[in-house]
Amino acid sequence: MVVATWNVHGCRGGDGRCDPERVARVVAELDADVVGLQEIEPAVVDVIAAHTGHTAIAAPTRTHHPGTGGNALLTRHRVAAVRRHDLSRAGREPRGALDVDLSLVGRRCRALVTHLGLQGAERRAQVRQLLALLGADPAPGGLTVLLGDLNEWLGPGRALRALRRGFACGGARSFPARLPLFALDRVVVRPAVALQSVRAHGSRLARIASDHLPVVGVIRGWT
Repeated sequence: MVVATWNVHGCRGGDGRCDPERVARVVAELDADVVGLQEIEPAVVDVIAAHTGHTAIAAPTRTHHPGTGGNALLTRHRVAAVRRHDLSRAGREPRGALDVDLSLVGRRCRALVTHLGLQGAERRAQVRQLLALLGADPAPGGLTVLLGDLNEWLGPGRALRALRRGFACGGARSFPARLPLFALDRVVVRPAVALQSVRAHGSRLARIASDHLPVVGVIRGWT
């Protein structure tokens, strides 16, 4: 299974244009079964899904600011259940997690999409909340995938260290898109052995469509 995560920056590219159809073309390039998107408006999610043929689920987190931003999931698999969690901290920008159960052929997958806060203490609290939601290891045959902009500028950050206990936490340099230096965007997988590879998708179109590059992960053999 191919998964991807991408902070689309409100579909505003490096040329200053807001172009959802350009974002949709990059999503099509990824050819992923599951895509987590951040900084995206619900109406735009439907535009992208119409171009790519995915099922779309949106989870807005900013409803009182100009525009409505949040997380979204695009998937080729059947959606069994949807949950939306509030990860906001007092005095900080609203944050959330979209939590979706997917039904694969004979297998189960729990996919979460999130965009963590800018402060270290905020991120650590949000990761603790996510780990509490995820609980113990899944039953045999189960897969958990967390897709997100984790905003950890330094690899050894404490939020990432907590996630690495029991999970593979794969990343690639994805920000800024035109000259990527920082691995802000992550594919987090349990069981850890299921994550085979992670790469940034640096096509010509991807480098201008957002200020982040998409990050793509390949998952196999988790049963």
